[in-house]
Amino acid sequence: MSSASGLHSFVSTTQSEISSSSTGEINDQADRECLLILDGRALDRECLAGALEDHDLGMTVAAMGTIEEWRIKKGAYPPLTAILFNLGGRKITEQSIANEIKLISSEFSSVPVILLADTEDLAQILTALECGARGYIPTSVGIDVCVEAVNLAAAGGIFVPASSVLPMRHLIASGSRDTRSLTTMFTHRQAEVAQALRRGKANKIIAHELNLRESTVKVHIRNIMRKLKATNRTEVAYKVNDLFGEGSSAQD
Repeated sequence: MSSASGLHSFVSTTQSEISSSSTGEINDQADRECLLILDGRALDRECLAGALEDHDLGMTVAAMGTIEEWRIKKGAYPPLTAILFNLGGRKITEQSIANEIKLISSEFSSVPVILLADTEDLAQILTALECGARGYIPTSVGIDVCVEAVNLAAAGGIFVPASSVLPMRHLIASGSRDTRSLTTMFTHRQAEVAQALRRGKANKIIAHELNLRESTVKVHIRNIMRKLKATNRTEVAYKVNDLFGEGSSAQD
């Protein structure tokens, strides 16, 4: 009889502790801030939300397909502290994407908008910041970096990938610019390819517009990189833009 009474007491105590613990977790959840993931692709946004929650993001994660969906369901979530907008392979230089980012940044002016995108192109990053984004995360980084970037933006900072910025550091340090025009540096065809790179066009597009083989475009790009002492396409675009900025005689 004594054993039964002790067992009953233990079960009652345990149930009380579980109930108290659950209530505490619910209260903690209610006090947390919320990260909104915007992505029209259900599987992508759900996988990203799960990964962020598993890596101690420190926020409740709401994964929505559109900002309209958030407006309808926001009452079920804690206060919004950041928006992670997953662009995937879309480019910010597309007017519709730029307009959408501007609209969200304007509507949620007190909430940082961070972009997640497949490209690390510096021109895309600069355009993102001009549109009001407070961070740019390339999908080439790991989930831990993504978590840090979100928390940095939520704390008032701005995250941009070092992989895109570091190749330009010598331009800042040098303090001098080559003011020669494209036509004196390159052949006519190389100058055309260089201008296309400056606009962020892909090899296939360049080949189509200039009526060249894609393999020929690649050869031109290698020669352009050699002449500019550039290590990648982003650096070529930056240096060519630098030439234009110094009053190059080449036409845009």
